[in-house]
Amino acid sequence: MKSFKASAILLALILFVGTAKSQTMNAAGATFPYPIYSKWFDNYHKLHPDVSINYQSIGSGGGIQQLKAGTVDFGASDMPLNDELLSTFSFKIIQFPTVLGAVVPTYNIPGVSAVLKFTPKALAGIYLGTITKWNDPEIAGSNPGVNLPANDIIVVHRSDGSGTTFVWTDYLSKVSSEWKSRVGSNTSVNWPVGLGGKGNPGVSGVVEQTPNSIGYVELIYVIQNHLNYGLVQNAAGKFVKASLESVTAAASGVSAKMAQDVRISITDAPGADSYPICSFTYLLIPQKISDAGKSQAVKNFLRWMLTDGQGMVEALDYARLPKAVVGIEMRHIAEIQ
Repeated sequence: MKSFKASAILLALILFVGTAKSQTMNAAGATFPYPIYSKWFDNYHKLHPDVSINYQSIGSGGGIQQLKAGTVDFGASDMPLNDELLSTFSFKIIQFPTVLGAVVPTYNIPGVSAVLKFTPKALAGIYLGTITKWNDPEIAGSNPGVNLPANDIIVVHRSDGSGTTFVWTDYLSKVSSEWKSRVGSNTSVNWPVGLGGKGNPGVSGVVEQTPNSIGYVELIYVIQNHLNYGLVQNAAGKFVKASLESVTAAASGVSAKMAQDVRISITDAPGADSYPICSFTYLLIPQKISDAGKSQAVKNFLRWMLTDGQGMVEALDYARLPKAVVGIEMRHIAEIQ
């Protein structure tokens, strides 16, 4: 009888210790990296059943607000947080770049199956509302031989606070002085024209269902939904397709700058092979995490993400972090308390 009671007590202690060690973390933010984050969090849980990460893909703006309010353990944003925005937090944030991705112009023009080429002037004009027809000379001139209709262009943009919007408007601000002065760049802007769609899936869905429309979405969403997407003229004057190679080219040479500050823009990057509308995306981790077990779980996940996790990104059309950037981030993990 005593032996049975001792065994029962030992089993209870084992179960208690196992439960005490388990960690469930909540996170929210960017839709841009959601496919790879979903894959990472699922695979990490399979490797470490005691760690669960629940992620809400609600847009960068929502993730920043939830992190600030303390309703999530960490956030995610395609827009790196500048000093002004960081000053609105009551606690310090460490920003970790995770992957590189591209934002592409996707369109639905009945009767046009060609892959269109877009100049910076064309994209800025379309979103400013100064280019209103598909056969406008600025578009037609880059697409000789394509029978573009005289139909009105239906512009589609994000309706939610979005890092994808930040990347898009950051690019437009660099290539168009009019855009920069009239609209600027942020996760949410006052759009001159257009219809709104929530999230990358929302924008791609509106484009798919709306003839003569154009929108901007993360590369993987147009691939998954078999949508058309165009080439964009880069700073070197070449029309480039978004791909692992062209996104990686845009990030070449940034490691030295990121050693000083990981917050960096790579839109309209130099180089003949660079795709001009791409970005790092970031996890936003509080420097101080009061729960010691949760703090260790976050650090362990980050180390895995920067090593084994990087091997999963290319299958989902993201680009790996440069090796030097991984080294920089490994050092930053030690700052988490």
